[in-house]
Amino acid sequence: MEIKYKRVTSQTISQSIQVLYTKINNFILSYNKILRFIVAGGIGAATDLALLYIFTDVIGLWYVLSAIFAFSASLIVSFILQKFWTFSDKRRLSISWQAPWYLCIALGNLIVNTLLVFVFVDYGHLHYLLAQIITSLIIAVSSFILYSKLFSYES
Repeated sequence: MEIKYKRVTSQTISQSIQVLYTKINNFILSYNKILRFIVAGGIGAATDLALLYIFTDVIGLWYVLSAIFAFSASLIVSFILQKFWTFSDKRRLSISWQAPWYLCIALGNLIVNTLLVFVFVDYGHLHYLLAQIITSLIIAVSSFILYSKLFSYES
């Protein structure tokens, strides 16, 4: 049995380097996008908490009404950051259909969050903070996937 080897030329080396460069570059871009996703989510959460405090303790609104206003404002901030900064989707005409889908995903996340924390605490016997941390990680991964599809140019 004879083993055949491919001939190594400067062209095959160049092609191999180009493929490797593309793979490394795509990995770095993905990592960058994940970091931006985390930062945008943190800004959204900080907006929610800050406005909840301002509406309740500074303005004097009932905390439930404050929570609704703060959540609504943070949802807008998060949508803008995720769309334009994290996923670099500059299309303005798509906002009219992306925003309702974003809201649906956020509300779905709220339902999933509530159910998972309940299950982890009541049936898994985890501490509620640990249950929330685990749930948040699960939701973050699924949200990243859903938002990347929502803000992709194929959508």
